[in-house]
Amino acid sequence: MPHESAPLPLHTRRTRFDPADELRRLAADGPVSRVSLAPGAGDRPLWLVTGHDEVRQVLGDHVRFSTSRFGPRTAAGGRPARRPDEGIGLLMDYDPPEHTRLRKMLTPEFTVRRIRRLAPRIEAIVAERLDAVERAGPPADLVELFASAVSGPVLCELIGVPRDDRDDFLRRCAAHLETGAERGERAAAGTAFTRYLAALVARQRKSPDEGFLGMLVRDHGEDFTDKELRGICVLLMLAGLDNISGMLGLGALALLENPAQLALVRGDPAALDRGIEELLRYLSVPHAPTPRTALEDMTLGGKRIRAGDTLVCSIPLANRDPALTDDPDRLDVTREPPPHVAFGHGVHHCLGAALARMELRIAFTGLLRRFPDLRLATPADEVPFRTRSTAYGVERLPVTW
Repeated sequence: MPHESAPLPLHTRRTRFDPADELRRLAADGPVSRVSLAPGAGDRPLWLVTGHDEVRQVLGDHVRFSTSRFGPRTAAGGRPARRPDEGIGLLMDYDPPEHTRLRKMLTPEFTVRRIRRLAPRIEAIVAERLDAVERAGPPADLVELFASAVSGPVLCELIGVPRDDRDDFLRRCAAHLETGAERGERAAAGTAFTRYLAALVARQRKSPDEGFLGMLVRDHGEDFTDKELRGICVLLMLAGLDNISGMLGLGALALLENPAQLALVRGDPAALDRGIEELLRYLSVPHAPTPRTALEDMTLGGKRIRAGDTLVCSIPLANRDPALTDDPDRLDVTREPPPHVAFGHGVHHCLGAALARMELRIAFTGLLRRFPDLRLATPADEVPFRTRSTAYGVERLPVTW
């Protein structure tokens, strides 16, 4: 187990809803800073990109920057070294043209029209979880019973995991993604998770259903390898579990601490849509997208970047940049949504953004409608935040009504 006192990687540090003070100081000195992001990284040259314009520039330029962790291509377009099995299908680690081939086939399954097919099931899942909250309290832990309990079943519904398998599947997935587990435990959990996904792909190959995986097999069966299909499922779980649970728990806390803002979104669908965009910007639960490797020498934000340098783009700082919107440190659900980067930017812009927005809209609508008198059951400064995770959030959120 990692030592609990080990410092957090610099780019993941927060103070409640805000980027940590040391990150603020870096951003104040300029939009690009040379740093050591991880404990023990030594003098390895790393750049933290904090300015909104510079983050969009890096994320939007797939010609001069590579996302591959397995050996970036060259600026001339040379391909990286052989990709290990555990990296196959993980689009965030792919560069064009490999990324383009896979993304082109996946995109139709994530259009707003296709995603709307899931709305009735998401509504049913949200209602089931709200029933559980009501049975348990007051008080009740909104994270355990709602925020963390909605995202998993929705992803299972999307992928096509049979309902009888879902509890076991989600336990395997959680163990696989557990950042605090020992390496051997994570490896064993990863093997079990991968084995289940391989069996699921095989079943869909034999008899495709109407779910996401079944539709991919039916429409593009010969164009995907089994390993690619398996990796795409892993990608969906990586992208959807912690990010959605983080947004639901942290978003609920932010609204409960700002009752005037909460009153504005309650019962007004248009206001809630704007509010969700503002929460996405203000909270920025993803710390950073996949690091980029510079493929050529360049100047960015006044700093000289060399080919081979690594750049990490801070989503929270980019979304709090005064160049993006006025008074960026204030939660304002009436704000005209600015072009935030909570879902990334460029060719790697989150494929499931429409699904995430719909899931958040249905979940917040249901929560606020079911519990019109929802309030914190503990002082706000006693709510524990989750820091060692792939996405920011709260560990627990005791509420009453």
